[in-house]
Amino acid sequence: MDEQSNRTDIYSNPESSVDDLQSASVDVQIDLNAQEKSAENISSEESEFGQGNEQSKPQEITSSENLSDENVAMQFSESDILARPVPLSESLTSLQDYPTDAQKKAPQEPVVEPENITADTPLTVEEANNPVQESELSATEETTNEANLSAEDSTDYSSVQFLKDLYANGNECITMANSSFPVNEETRTMLALFSNGRFFVVDQYRYDGRVLGFEYIAKKRRLQIGEPELVTATVLKDIYEYAVQMRANPNALTEEENKEQARMQRDFVTVISRAAMNQVSDIHIVVADHTTVMFRVNGLMQTEMEYNKEWGESFVRAAFASADISDSNYAQNEYQAAQKLGRTPLRGSGGRLVLPKNVLGIRLQFNPIAFGTRYVVMRLLYADESNASPEAAIADLGFNKRDTDLFYQLRAVPTGIVIVSGPTGSGKSTTLQRNMIAMLQERNYETNLITVEDPPEYPIPGARQMPVTNASIEEAKDREFTKALAAALRSDPDSLMIGEIRTLSAADLAFRGALSGHNVWTTLHANTAGAILLRLKDMGVEDFKLQDPTIMRGMLAQRLFRKLCPFCRIPASQHPEHPSVQRLKNAFGDVGVEHAYLRGPGCADCDFRGVKGRIAVAEFILPDSTFLNLTLKGEIQKAQNYWINDLDGRTLRENAISQMLRGIIDIEEVERWTGFLDQPILA
Repeated sequence: MDEQSNRTDIYSNPESSVDDLQSASVDVQIDLNAQEKSAENISSEESEFGQGNEQSKPQEITSSENLSDENVAMQFSESDILARPVPLSESLTSLQDYPTDAQKKAPQEPVVEPENITADTPLTVEEANNPVQESELSATEETTNEANLSAEDSTDYSSVQFLKDLYANGNECITMANSSFPVNEETRTMLALFSNGRFFVVDQYRYDGRVLGFEYIAKKRRLQIGEPELVTATVLKDIYEYAVQMRANPNALTEEENKEQARMQRDFVTVISRAAMNQVSDIHIVVADHTTVMFRVNGLMQTEMEYNKEWGESFVRAAFASADISDSNYAQNEYQAAQKLGRTPLRGSGGRLVLPKNVLGIRLQFNPIAFGTRYVVMRLLYADESNASPEAAIADLGFNKRDTDLFYQLRAVPTGIVIVSGPTGSGKSTTLQRNMIAMLQERNYETNLITVEDPPEYPIPGARQMPVTNASIEEAKDREFTKALAAALRSDPDSLMIGEIRTLSAADLAFRGALSGHNVWTTLHANTAGAILLRLKDMGVEDFKLQDPTIMRGMLAQRLFRKLCPFCRIPASQHPEHPSVQRLKNAFGDVGVEHAYLRGPGCADCDFRGVKGRIAVAEFILPDSTFLNLTLKGEIQKAQNYWINDLDGRTLRENAISQMLRGIIDIEEVERWTGFLDQPILA
């Protein structure tokens, strides 16, 4: 008779009897039927699991109320579960050993490695009477269990990504053959344990004696083991097959990931190239049940393509991996920003993939969203390919002759601050860049222009462009921006360009530069040119700085208006019933209707959109002390009237209507930004 067939529990040896176990004070309850069963009735073919001729089934748990999970576990020996004898020292040293508080306080004695102890060696009476206490492993188990529970709630066990993540960062399956704690073939159909403590159990075997016995052995050996994650037999099979593939080819995972990333990076370049051909300003990618890619063309959001969810998640990861400036790791549930420079190949592409030549760079913003996984916005920054003069380059943006003259006047002023306002995407950065290039050329590059930007968007030849260190949280960004601005003031500048005033500290430094004899240009979020003063006051800037016209040199607000396609635009006179046309007639009579146009149905020249390109429309204020004092006192309407009547000011609405009557922009576009034409605009 096989020696192992006489074993009835994990503590017994071939000579042990039930009386011996009772004398050892082992608290093991054995079913009466099991006690009466003779060992001779157990065939040697069934003595070891996984070696019988019949397929083993989950062990039935008797209805005896005294038969606990621990008792069921004790019906099986280590040799019934483990594939080979595992020295106790090996199982302890392969993972972390967590000593008890008593062990920490006890005097240290020389440690003798129990090399002769194996899985076949029965535990001593002392070990049996003093099983591992839950408190000894509670800290480790709680940490592991929390991680496992959170992972189990959000894990798609059927996905390939699950297997990749499972074996990432050197994590390995220690229960597979020839690993640090292998189990036999039969037990591998029930469970799998990983070096980080993740424990997978086939749901139908959750309370099988071999599973419970394995848990007991693992805890006795002080292995890190968490709460079981219940999976299907197919998932467990995939886990072991993936481990075999990795062992056969250790670089298989890396090679597969590299191939997938290369494929997604090619898709990334393809999407960018398609967008650049149409001068798309922003690309929006929404990953939910499926992936939607949208282009913002001439200010309009249009769905360009749709793919499955898996493609979208891989695409987003590839976009993040391709960036030159980003956080060290991609985090799907966090807000992250990144930047890709146009002059460098995509990171990880081996120098083979680059952005289109007319793309200077891409600003990327990664956002988690509800009812989906990721929302990514990519702002495309284009190179200025025109060889026009500085004045012509500014006029190309849409500014009229009067506007370009005012810009020239502001550039000629050696001191003070000029502020450009407008919402996101209104062209503020481009306006600053064109004026800075013009200033350097007008001064024969004999001036030291320093810019502080987060991040630098467009190159300004001849300027020293100082980037703000990439930071993951807004407070850190503000702190780094202020630090960079202070450094710029200590770097002997003649002129400063500040990307944006966001905080009071940045505003104070900007005004300090203006007060100390520098020409400062910057941007600010405000609704109108006059509202710039109120915005600065609200931020905390002192009134005496805002009341001085030698400091507040110029304020302007701008918007980008869509240009009508000249080939398919529709005269307003053909649609007198249109609500916008009726309001135009109420405001300007028949003369206005004769000179205005509506957006057409589209044609081949405008890619069937009805609009083609955008132009900037702005309002300028070159204030004096009277205007500044009226505004700061809260007399907004008086200040507005004084600006228009005494300072020859022209509002954004007036400039937009002028472009409308020239047939460049349509009636609805004017009303979109300035309100109904037959209604007075509030100051």
